[in-house]
Parts: sequence; structure tokens; C-alpha cells
Amino acid sequence: MAEVHIIGQILKAVDFDEPHLYCKWSLQSGNAWRLVQGELQGQTHVSSHRLQNSSDFAQPLDIHLCTAAIQGWPRLLVEVYAVNVLQQCWPVGYGFAHMPSTPGAHRLEINTWKIAPNSWWQSIKERFGGGGTALHKTDLLYSGVERYKLLTRSSGKIIVELSLIFRKFEEYGVEFK
Repeated sequence: MAEVHIIGQILKAVDFDEPHLYCKWSLQSGNAWRLVQGELQGQTHVSSHRLQNSSDFAQPLDIHLCTAAIQGWPRLLVEVYAVNVLQQCWPVGYGFAHMPSTPGAHRLEINTWKIAPNSWWQSIKERFGGGGTALHKTDLLYSGVERYKLLTRSSGKIIVELSLIFRKFEEYGVEFK
């Protein structure tokens, strides 16, 4: 079987309005893909950097996958949450990016979006730390089937640095140029 090694880190979150953030992440792929070693999901620690408007995570990623087909190429899903002094959490960004399809070092900037408040009360609640609206189904992140019904606005970015190692793809007729 062909193999993909994903080694890197979720580096930081930038351009978010909220100061204290953490990130939940998951790697999703098609049915032909199988995890050999590593974790397919995780969560960073809470971080903030008030002077630079960023949160440094440095969350390591070390995932080894194998596959017999390239359908369902892996994608990295991120959910960014804010935390207030009362330890209340609410979502402030959702996003995803497909893993690069070439071996080597890559830097991904995952643009995120959040659900816009649809009433005056929700906008006041969101503005003063009461939280925003959350998604119940995370498949809305990458599937456009029902996402068009959501009223959204853009949020910050998640910076990810990755090194990808591909093995045995040439045996299946796949060439990377």
C-alpha cells in the first residue's frame, strides 16, 4: 500500500478578535485510507499573545497513513474556540484545508469563518464574551450541501507547517512532479 507521513505542527492562530484561544483539529480522509500510527484528532492548549494579536500553539502533528487509492485525499479540519475568565468556551472559527499533494515542506494558512449573529441579542452576547453560535454537525465544514444556508463572516487564520513524505505511490501509477 502507498504511504503518507505527515510531520509538522499547528503553529499559531492570527487575526482573531478574541484574546484567549485553543484549537480542536482532526484529519479526515476517504474510506480507502487507514491510520498506521499517530492520532487523527486532538486539541491544543489555551494560548494568547495580546501584543501581536496571535496565539502560539506549536501543537505537533505526526501521522502515518496508508492507502490503496488516492480518492478521499486527507484534509485537516480546525475549530477555534475562545475562553473567558469564567472558563466558558465558544466557537470563533471553523475551517479546513486539503493536505498538499506533493512531498516536501509546506506552510498552510487555513482561513476560518464563524456563524454570524442573526439577532441583536446574539450580537451583544457574542461581543461581550457570552459566546457565539456553534455547529452541531462538523461535516458542514467541508461539505457545501447545506452550508449555503448559514449566514457567516470571516474570522482569523490558522498557520500550519507540514513536511510530507510519500512512499510507494509509483507502484500504483501515481507520479508527483
